[in-house]
Amino acid sequence: MSAITELPVFGLALTLSVYLLSALLYQRLGRPGLLSPVLVTVIGVALVLEVTGLPYAVYMQQVTVLTLLLGPATVALALPLLRNGRALLSSAPAVLVTLVVGGAVSVAVTVGAMVAFGAGEDMLLAALPRSVTSPVGLSIAETLGASVPLAVVLTLISGTLGAVVGPALLNLARVRDERARGFAIGLTSHGIGTSRALAESPVTGGWSSAGMVLNALAMTLVLPLVAYLVTG
Repeated sequence: MSAITELPVFGLALTLSVYLLSALLYQRLGRPGLLSPVLVTVIGVALVLEVTGLPYAVYMQQVTVLTLLLGPATVALALPLLRNGRALLSSAPAVLVTLVVGGAVSVAVTVGAMVAFGAGEDMLLAALPRSVTSPVGLSIAETLGASVPLAVVLTLISGTLGAVVGPALLNLARVRDERARGFAIGLTSHGIGTSRALAESPVTGGWSSAGMVLNALAMTLVLPLVAYLVTG
């Protein structure tokens, strides 16, 4: 078993296989939120790593090509933003207010939850960029001196939960406007949520891209200041 798991291509083959199978299952069953391919892939890969005893550091080396493609993939998600640029500018006041309020609530909830549960400084710093798209969030984590692997996990959890639960919550709140739905998902669930929003409609996906990109830019400026104020 160790001879197989230590092959340079094992992690890559495992990740792609689990994702393709989960994507097929997701489509066949009508795209239920709890069977999001990203969520299923994370759980499936984690179980395999646990069973085989393959160290996480070794796995990350095996999937380096996927890590390198993360940046271009995130840029590609911003393409719908260009198609909705005029609509975004026409709603600039509402967009700015939503960005400020949404970002403030996100940071306040994160800091409040960490403090309430007695989390240490390392956990707090790693949790701050949880709502920022992964490539930017990892850069912020490094800037803050936080644990990058922990930041990755928290970012994935935040994005996956947003993609799974977000649309249902918006339906429950009777939010029907495609622009509002997309911007809310992108603001809180970054790339993972945006991929789910694109499945709803191009407009929802475009506004989700807008939320993701604008939130990443804002948090790059704000989070170092918040970390300084919180940690003293």
